[in-house]
Parts: sequence; C-alpha cells; structure tokens
Amino acid sequence: MRIFVTLVLSGIFFAGFWIFYGRTPTTFSYISPIPDFLILAKNNQVRLLDFWLPRIAQIQASSTMLDQLTAKSVLMYDLTTNKVIYEKNPRLRLPMASLTKIMTAIISLENKRTDDTYTVYPRDLVGEDSMGVSAGEKLSLENLLYGLLLPSGNDAAEVLADNYPNGDRTAFINAMNQKAQALGLTDTHYDNPSGLQGDGLQYTTAYDLLVITRYALQNFPLFAKVVSTASYTISQTATHKAYNLQNETNLLTTYPGVHGVKTGYTPEAGLCLVTYLDYGGHKIIGIILNSQNRRGEMIDLLNYSLESLGITPPPYSG
Repeated sequence: MRIFVTLVLSGIFFAGFWIFYGRTPTTFSYISPIPDFLILAKNNQVRLLDFWLPRIAQIQASSTMLDQLTAKSVLMYDLTTNKVIYEKNPRLRLPMASLTKIMTAIISLENKRTDDTYTVYPRDLVGEDSMGVSAGEKLSLENLLYGLLLPSGNDAAEVLADNYPNGDRTAFINAMNQKAQALGLTDTHYDNPSGLQGDGLQYTTAYDLLVITRYALQNFPLFAKVVSTASYTISQTATHKAYNLQNETNLLTTYPGVHGVKTGYTPEAGLCLVTYLDYGGHKIIGIILNSQNRRGEMIDLLNYSLESLGITPPPYSG
C-alpha cells in the first residue's frame, strides 16, 4: 500500500512538473522489495511456486549398519510426517552425475514446445549412457523423457536442451539454475543438462535433491509415471526409429513399494541414487551421494526407515 501511494504521489508530482514547465518529466526507478528469486520468471523460463522446504533436525541413529555406510552424504525423509528419518552430511556439496537429469526433466516439462517436436542435431550425440538417437530424427517430449530417465540418455538430455523453446542450450542451463533458486535452494549449480563431468563445476546436496525430487513427483504426473516404468517401447514412425528402453534404476522391480527415481555415476561423483518408496502408509525419499555400494546401502536404509516407523519391511527379492 505504501509503495502504491508513493508511486501515485510521484506520478502527480511529475505530471505537475511537466504541465508547469512544458517538458517531459524525468524518468525514475525504484527498488522492488520482492526477493530476486520471486522475479526470475522471464520469458516463461521458470514457473513461480509456493515453497516447500523440509524440516531438518540433527538426529542420532544407533546402528552398526549405519556407522558403516560408505556414502559421503545420505538423507532419508518421510514426506508423510515431514520428518527426517536418517541423515549424514545432508548439506555437503557434491557432484551428482546423472541425478542432474531430474532438473533437466523439470525444465523440459515446464517449457514444452508447442509443436511437441524435438529435432536431433549431430552435436547432441554425446557419449557414455545414451538413448541411441540418430541425427535428423524428430521425437516427442514424452519419448525423450523415457530416453532421459530410463537408460539415463545423455543424448536425450542434449536434445531437450538444444530444442529449448525459450532460447538455446545456454538458456536451458540458465533456466535450470534459476529453477534451483526459485525452489529456495542455495547449494546447487548446473553446467550441463546431462551430469557428465568435465563440462564445468556442477554440484548439489542431498537436501537440495530432496526438494527437487519432491517437486518433480508432486507437480508432474508424467515424470512420476516415467521413473516408475521398468521398460518402455517406442514404435517406429516416419520421423524416428523404434526404441526398446530399460530402466536402470536399482530396486524398481525388486523392492516392493519402490517407484524409481534416478541413478547417477561418474568417477568424480561416485555411485549416486535417489529412490522413492511408497509403502505401509508412508512416502519416503532416499538420497545417497558418492557411495561404493548404492544398491546395498539403499536397501539397508529403506529397511531401517520402515523399521523406525514401526513397519515391517517387505520381502526383498534380490
């Protein structure tokens, strides 16, 4: 109200000044009281949102298993009660490898091309994990999301960034960083859409990944559907070949109640894993960064989490 009144009075003053002296009033500006992270939505790059920041309290867990964890950072969080179950260095900045692709999916879903056509360029054919696209193909956003999140396709990530409707690849990466700010996160930075090392400084924390993952699961049903899919077939069309994609996410088909989300690995990041569990009336997100045994440690952490909530863990099929 004070700002409004000030602007009105300023307008009257300058209008009178112009009438009296017969010339155009001097331009002026004022500093907005709105925080920067709430005015980042330029060209529809970043969607404004209501904040959700988890409550993190220091906890002590007595377990020989937990004392022997190799992961440098761990966070097990119960979304149902909004409480930490277990933590280990949850705010330690670490490389996150292909966990980057969770944010890549968010930006792509929030900025879908109106024609839903994504062209594969030769520069998108990066190495290591790939969907297997070929230059000149044209695919839909949904198909590329399956290629991004099931086999962790670095090529799919580059195609999505290269076809960003609000600019180029650089603008896409800027939107990733703006989104992290808009989510209230201060310990995450992206330099590429895939998570490959060697392309610059890229880091996050288990805490930030919890917020990012919850946002993706809560706001995008397609994201939740894709990450919980074990395998997916894309039929051949006039614009692209057929694809048979397998989900590499650990525990999806072996630990009842697990619904994906994403693995990651580079030599600098180590073995990383984000897991979403819906079991026994509780929804739990688990994050492991830089582990030597992400599969075994996530099983132990899921079992521990359920037991701490008074729930008997499900039989694990291996």
